[in-house]
Amino acid sequence: MGYVLYGRRQTGSMVVEAALTLVGAAYSFRAVPSPASVEKRAVYTKINPRGQVPALIHPDGTVITEGPAILNHLADAFPEAGLAPPPGSAQRAWHDRWLAFFHANVYEGMLRELIPDRYTTDASGSAALSEAATAYVRRHFLIFEAELAHRPQGDFFCGAGPSALDLYLWMLCFWIDADWLAANCPRLAAHWHRMREREALAPVEVAHFG
Repeated sequence: MGYVLYGRRQTGSMVVEAALTLVGAAYSFRAVPSPASVEKRAVYTKINPRGQVPALIHPDGTVITEGPAILNHLADAFPEAGLAPPPGSAQRAWHDRWLAFFHANVYEGMLRELIPDRYTTDASGSAALSEAATAYVRRHFLIFEAELAHRPQGDFFCGAGPSALDLYLWMLCFWIDADWLAANCPRLAAHWHRMREREALAPVEVAHFG
């Protein structure tokens, strides 16, 4: 029996699909209706009370939610795939720091940017909320771009192959203005294009943005 991934197109389930693909785990995908379909989502909220995707069901039935928790679980469950540096290492601490940074700040910020109506009770303020979120997201991208200036330059952030952090940035870059990224975060822009050239990730990209 394999994993079960609950997700939806153009959501955070994209990075989990990519990770499952790279580690070679057996899994099935179950689509969760959009937030507007409250009645149809009643069954799913029993799995994740927040109603948020993704959720990954372990083969033993354990429910795993929150992107970094899912990705780190897969990294540790399939160490040969190299999705993260060894637990306890300085490299793993660096990896986990930035994975949490992007999940807590950028992913949530992008939700406010792209669907501001969900974050306010005053529809007249949605445009301003979205504008502020755009500035917030870009500020955090710039922080990481500056961090990369002090890292050894390579194709990936933590070694010879893509880590969970590489996958997470690959996903997030689909939601940021590509022209802004190229002009202000050239290292991240180059990384995104390298990741998009990886044959194993192409089907996941097509499923979400094709």
